[in-house]
Amino acid sequence: MARIVLKIDVDTLRGTREGVPNLARMLDRFKARATFLFSLGPDHTGWALRRVLRPGFLKKVSRTSVVEHYGIKQLMYGVLLPGPDIGMRAQAQMRAIHEAGFECGIHTWDHVYWQDNVRQRGHDWTVRQMQQSFERFVDIFGAPPVTHGSAGWQMNEHAFRQLDAWGMRYASDGRGHSPYCPVADGKTLAHVQLPTTLPTLDELLGVDGFDATNVERRLLACTERNPHDQVFTLHAELEGQKLAPVFERLLAGWQAQGHTFATMGDYHAALDRDTLPSYPVTWGEIPGRSGELIVQPD
Repeated sequence: MARIVLKIDVDTLRGTREGVPNLARMLDRFKARATFLFSLGPDHTGWALRRVLRPGFLKKVSRTSVVEHYGIKQLMYGVLLPGPDIGMRAQAQMRAIHEAGFECGIHTWDHVYWQDNVRQRGHDWTVRQMQQSFERFVDIFGAPPVTHGSAGWQMNEHAFRQLDAWGMRYASDGRGHSPYCPVADGKTLAHVQLPTTLPTLDELLGVDGFDATNVERRLLACTERNPHDQVFTLHAELEGQKLAPVFERLLAGWQAQGHTFATMGDYHAALDRDTLPSYPVTWGEIPGRSGELIVQPD
């Protein structure tokens, strides 16, 4: 019986306040374990509008109805409205998820700022951003985070090394096909990467005739053909809100296929690190997503 590791990225204030509790209720109905990764600093979602000239961005926006999913007010944060501090204003929702027994970790400090800058930045900038999220996490949860999943699957080698400096044993910062040990600056790091292995809903919507009425069939076909452990990334802003009916059908479909649901910690605990391959930090493209991100070589 294979596991579906549910990795939930929480990008925004609205996603934390509304999408996260919605997902928790849905997961509870299916008795599904999952990992929530929180954005802990300012919500500057509106800054993402600067990506409008990037190849593929407008196409993705038109396919996934960004305004419908995020809302006009959300898209104004950092543009016409100040970016609210998520970690200050949504502590109650974050703590409730932890108290409900879900695994919690770091997504980022400032989602858009990290996603748009980290590839070109150096050690000091990277560590400063990461330490802000680490310290805020400890303030909210009262203990250090056990895991990390980067915003937009964007990292640099300093960031990978910082995960080791924190003593994290596992993280999920890129896309790929199986667990591996990352290599940064020619050195194999201590932590294990658990890459996202399945496409995300927003990468599939509007492609090959798939829409919100049938897109789960595409993912269920993947797990039917490949009955092995998979990591699926979802978003509190999408599956926790407008795409909740799709996610509910997906959970039911995976359950019917005989899969169980797991946290990143569950998945890591079942691995033998000594048998895992090592791969260098690599960039590449993923169908349905604009720009390059961290990918595991084939």
